[in-house]
Amino acid sequence: MEKKIFDHICHWALRKSPPCALPVSPWPISRLIKPGPRPRPGFQDSHGHTMIRVLLLSALVAGALSCGLPTYLPNLSRVVGGDDVRPNSWPWQVSLQYSSNGQWRHTCGGSLVAKDWVLTAAHCISSSRTYRVVLGRHSLSTDESGSLAVKVSKLVVHEDWDSNKLSQGNDIALLKLASPVALTDKIQLGCLPPAGSILPNNYACYVTGWGRLQTGGALPDILQQGRLLVVDYATCSSPSWWGSTVKTNMVCAGGDGVISSCNGDSGGPLNCQNANGQWEVHGVVSFGSSLGCNYYHKPSVFTRVSGYIDWINSVMANN
Repeated sequence: MEKKIFDHICHWALRKSPPCALPVSPWPISRLIKPGPRPRPGFQDSHGHTMIRVLLLSALVAGALSCGLPTYLPNLSRVVGGDDVRPNSWPWQVSLQYSSNGQWRHTCGGSLVAKDWVLTAAHCISSSRTYRVVLGRHSLSTDESGSLAVKVSKLVVHEDWDSNKLSQGNDIALLKLASPVALTDKIQLGCLPPAGSILPNNYACYVTGWGRLQTGGALPDILQQGRLLVVDYATCSSPSWWGSTVKTNMVCAGGDGVISSCNGDSGGPLNCQNANGQWEVHGVVSFGSSLGCNYYHKPSVFTRVSGYIDWINSVMANN
């Protein structure tokens, strides 16, 4: 695979040509309900306002719990250099594939964040290619029961993404599916994190993907996972780490010289578990060091999803 290097930065998409390297949030309840006479507790007024409030609260709670809770729980034991995942334990993980000479080729990962939307990296997208998304898959080479392949009908790349100014960030894109998918035990939604949320230093997360097992190494057939510790901005932006290349709209994780994302992982999720046990997609795999996938003090760099919640919601609402 040919690699395009920008100041020792390398994107982790797989292509024959360079580069290398939630559903819309509900309005607050107060915006959904017109003000009216306040009913007595436990009773319903003439317009049924109490019942409406109960139904809306129930719907919002159900919606909040409908993502990030896999049927098949992931194996969270410490891994060195990545490991095969438990089948379908990251059910929002997708394989983004493009058509080439009559065949579909894996190029990047992605996350199903609504029934008809996939979150991925901007650098994965070329307007000249035809894409599909494969969902519910454990082995890429096997047409597994319960998996789906769905064409992409629309590509929305962040308007401030510039492939010639990689370190500015905004490496994020949304893919609209040609038809909504049915959620199953193998295909589920990943949660989006709260807007503006910042993970603390050393917070344990998992990167997942079908990327190379090591620098220049083989591509796995089975989905891989790797445990990465978040590196806070103050550390990651220090001169002995990534320096000024890293911005606040990014998340760093790893840098131990052992575990990292690699070519083919681009666009995939950095999965971090919240206090309620739900998995949130806090990062989108963006780039790593051209010196190697797991170079010491050059952690994997992700687009910080919590910085783009308004953009994500706007795109999905208007497309």
